[in-house]
Amino acid sequence: NEKQIQNRLDVCQKLLSFRRSFNWLDNLITGDEKWVLYANIQRKRQWLKRDQVPVATPKPSLHPQKRMLCIWWDIQGVLYWELLPEKVTITGTLYRSQLAKLAIEITQKRPRRSSLFFQHDNARPHVSKIVNKKLENLGWELLPHPAYSPDLAPSDYHLFRSLSNDLRGKKFIDEINLKKYLQDFFDSKPPEFYASGIRDLPRRWLEVVKSNGNYFV
Repeated sequence: NEKQIQNRLDVCQKLLSFRRSFNWLDNLITGDEKWVLYANIQRKRQWLKRDQVPVATPKPSLHPQKRMLCIWWDIQGVLYWELLPEKVTITGTLYRSQLAKLAIEITQKRPRRSSLFFQHDNARPHVSKIVNKKLENLGWELLPHPAYSPDLAPSDYHLFRSLSNDLRGKKFIDEINLKKYLQDFFDSKPPEFYASGIRDLPRRWLEVVKSNGNYFV
């Protein structure tokens, strides 16, 4: 609606003027959640003759076996990720405990990092009081993020898009198999891959401003 569009515009203008340069993005950590299916059906285009019958594509199950992937990363790569148990989703209490684990990983993997900027979307667990208190205690500066804006979330427009493309047609027999695939996928991406996803943010903020808060292609 108009209020949300104006909020997108206001937030992007604020972020564009946040610092004199965008070097602070090197200290940005972002994260999100994504459902990962055990069986990923790949639909392919078929070139058929006039009377030729197409090869049937299996329909996905109404209740597919899946796991929720939770991940946080920066310009150098993945900092921490985990798969939630089956039928478990995010709550404020669970998310707070995940942030505590993330903080330990940051200390171990980025020991020289003095300041830290944190970005996530406005999902209800992310904006709960206990999570905001945890972020305050950690001393991380939380970036504003407009609602309904996956085009401004690096996990959505960059990391998860690449992961979804790679998952096409893949099947996993158990949790061990799935975890190994995910770890291999994250390790296969060079630091430049992660850096390009985060450093694309200023261009996207500017596009929102140019379009007066609307979505852009």
